Amino acid sequence: MLAAGAAVAAYATAIEPRAFRIRTEELRVLPVGARPISVLHLADIHLAPWQETKLDWLEGLRSLEPDLIVNTGDSLGHREALPALTEALRVFDGVPGYFVHGSNDVYGPVLKNPLRYFGGPSKLASAGDVERLDTAGLERAYEGFGWLDLNNTARAIEVRGTTIAAFGVADAHRHWDRLDETEAAISRMRKALGDAPRVTLGVTHAPYRRILDAFVDLGADAILAGHTHGGQVRVPGGHALVTNCDIPREQASGLSTWSHDGRSAPLNVSQGIGSSIFAPFRLGTPPEAVVVSLLPRSIG
Repeated sequence: MLAAGAAVAAYATAIEPRAFRIRTEELRVLPVGARPISVLHLADIHLAPWQETKLDWLEGLRSLEPDLIVNTGDSLGHREALPALTEALRVFDGVPGYFVHGSNDVYGPVLKNPLRYFGGPSKLASAGDVERLDTAGLERAYEGFGWLDLNNTARAIEVRGTTIAAFGVADAHRHWDRLDETEAAISRMRKALGDAPRVTLGVTHAPYRRILDAFVDLGADAILAGHTHGGQVRVPGGHALVTNCDIPREQASGLSTWSHDGRSAPLNVSQGIGSSIFAPFRLGTPPEAVVVSLLPRSIG
């Protein structure tokens, strides 16, 4: 029994966290006749500067030739990670994109007892126990690539002849979301766009129910999120043990449908690429990037 436990622990800390994969999904949400759009969904990189395998894999994602990047936050995992992260993601310089932040783009990681996650979503440590990260520098890097900030706002860009109208919120896990600001920005964006055909994306770091309900109500054609790490530990053949938010465990990763008040939208929750340096393990939830192919809706 001890040997089996040791083998599982070794696998969860030394093998699966480096078993990077690319998951692919298709969504028929574009206007009829539009050209397909390949979206690369990046989530929860949690980079530390010594993670060379992860850095090499990130750079290799350029071979996917995405048309659009959506980064749902928690890219930083160490106070010295920004230069290495910027260099790895520079391969996407000039590829249009959107981003929102997770709390780990603002505060450095802290040591926690993993068993506390079974008591509910994690809470931020007291101000004296956390280290502020270079969020402004991260934003400058993203914006230098041509990515647009969606934290509590809405923006639109044209990709392959289709207008991508997107809106998002700052990290709902820390209650930084301001849905009233997002809704006002959506109203301004739609007024500027007029009746032009478009697809609307909702982008959030943490997929809390209140955010997903609001996104559906606000007309999202698809929703992208991260944060959960797919539960980070999953019983083989089963669902996540915890989600670190209030989303149902069966929707903690992958593609599903979120419904509210008679409306619905496809929801893609990424298992993410990394984890905290203080909890460097995964079991049944290999790290992933997701390629979401947006396709035109069927006629009729």
